[in-house]
Amino acid sequence: MHIIVISDKLAKTRSVCLSLRHAIASFLLGTGLLVALTVGLYWLTLNFSAGMRIPILRDLMVGVQRSETQKSQAFVQQNLNAMAVKLGEMQAQLTRLDALGERLSTLAGINPQEFRFSEAPGLGGAQSTSMPAYDLSMQQFGDRLNTLSREMENRTDMLGVLEAQLFEQALKKKLTPTILPVNGANFSASSFGMRIDPFTGQQTMHEGIDFLAEIGTPIVAAAGGVVIFAGLHPQYGQVIEIDHGNDLITRYAHCSRIFAKQGDVVRRGRKIAEVGTTGRSTGPHLHFEVRFRGSAQNPARFLFAAAPAAKKNLAAR
Repeated sequence: MHIIVISDKLAKTRSVCLSLRHAIASFLLGTGLLVALTVGLYWLTLNFSAGMRIPILRDLMVGVQRSETQKSQAFVQQNLNAMAVKLGEMQAQLTRLDALGERLSTLAGINPQEFRFSEAPGLGGAQSTSMPAYDLSMQQFGDRLNTLSREMENRTDMLGVLEAQLFEQALKKKLTPTILPVNGANFSASSFGMRIDPFTGQQTMHEGIDFLAEIGTPIVAAAGGVVIFAGLHPQYGQVIEIDHGNDLITRYAHCSRIFAKQGDVVRRGRKIAEVGTTGRSTGPHLHFEVRFRGSAQNPARFLFAAAPAAKKNLAAR
């Protein structure tokens, strides 16, 4: 583009040639000036609008501030909602942990009052002088919350496995003959092992332990199980046999009366018979046997847990 300039003050005409480069430079310069004027006007408005009593500017500033405040409140509310959801999950997990801790303490034989799961543990200590304290940011707080939530989930899973193992052990203990079948009874001279038969005078194997007791003394199940035999035997007299599972059977012989029948499910410590002298017996006593897969076992090995004095009595024989 050629522009010819004519003026009375000029001795001759002048011509200006504008190329595409000049047009682009002019456009950029104009745009820059417009942006600078806009920024300057915005800055003046922000800094001096409070002192200017111009309704339009005041309303504009109020609208901008309200919009910024609403955005900030929406952002904070979103974070609060997310943390509230996470906090609710952690509270539910904490309730599960409290209940699980009480069950575990019961299974382990620990008094739950010693741990006081429902109370916060005591914390304290002097303020650190080596490292200054600082406030957590929203991101740091969220990270700590997520880490704590994952650790609680892991602890819950591990405690659940521990509960299952303790429950299995408690169940096996209830099915293992570890309590004395006769209260306050003493071991007789006929303990488990080789002895002189009182009827033949020959050396024979005594496959159980004899408890000296008066006729009519209650006999209880040494462990829970199912009665597989209850009746009269030529040598054992009135006898009861209980299957405790895992190929373990207990036998209670020479009873005067029996209070269980075949097929009954008996609990640990339930009265099943009374001491007598029926069958091949020289006097009132209870003959107690423990058999594993049909082989006679020393009952003292099972009874020491409940009657530690039994070992001392046997050692004195």
